[in-house]
Amino acid sequence: MNFENILVAIESGIGQITINRPSKLNALNVATIKELHDALEKLDNDETVRVIIVTGEGEKAFVAGADISEFAHFSIEEGAQLAAQGQERLFDFVENLKTPTIAAVNGFALGGGLELAMACHFRIASDNAKMGLPEVSLGVIPGYGGTQRLPQLIGKGRAMEMIMTAGMISAEEAYRAGLVNHVVPQAELIDFTKNIAQRIMKNSPMAIGKAIKAINANYKDGVNGFETEIRNFGKCFGTEDFKEGTTAFLEKRKATFNGK
Repeated sequence: MNFENILVAIESGIGQITINRPSKLNALNVATIKELHDALEKLDNDETVRVIIVTGEGEKAFVAGADISEFAHFSIEEGAQLAAQGQERLFDFVENLKTPTIAAVNGFALGGGLELAMACHFRIASDNAKMGLPEVSLGVIPGYGGTQRLPQLIGKGRAMEMIMTAGMISAEEAYRAGLVNHVVPQAELIDFTKNIAQRIMKNSPMAIGKAIKAINANYKDGVNGFETEIRNFGKCFGTEDFKEGTTAFLEKRKATFNGK
């Protein structure tokens, strides 16, 4: 896969996407959002890929925000379309991937960068990471799901304060708030994330995909998460992974899952 703004590598079942615009602190523009969608779609459909890691190039930034120069002169209609298309193409898309997707947050994750990290299934941060949604300081609000996902992750009050002050929080503050799962030295970030990926890869890809769907259902309006869980629990019984997992347990051996 050849792209202009991202790097994609697959090794030992782990797909890694690196946003590669270091001169712009890896800021998201429309072209990069499209490339991320295309790469994520290909990795999600690749049966050899069991986990996806998303990170940024360099030591300064995961993604330092959206590329403001692209929309500074947009009309009301163009602004709404920008948010709608971005949410559909990338942010909602990431959240609903069947392949576990981890954000390895190295450095600044601001605005659209934090929104991308929050759309991933969970987050691991380097100890120098800084996170925030500074949009109101530009006279706009988060438009890629930030006003929805941040309260889900850290609670309404904390999210209100972060968004209204446009301030940044440290990696440790993000960990205490539940925004990130782990904080590690930057030099260890990718290896640590890959270690967690390898633990995930020991389990059934089919079951993990259905677990993601059931968990996400709890946050969708008009969807009964319990019913979604029951339905997907039942579907597991018809999979090869279920037969292998239960047989391996009864035979006292490690299961070998094929994701079917």
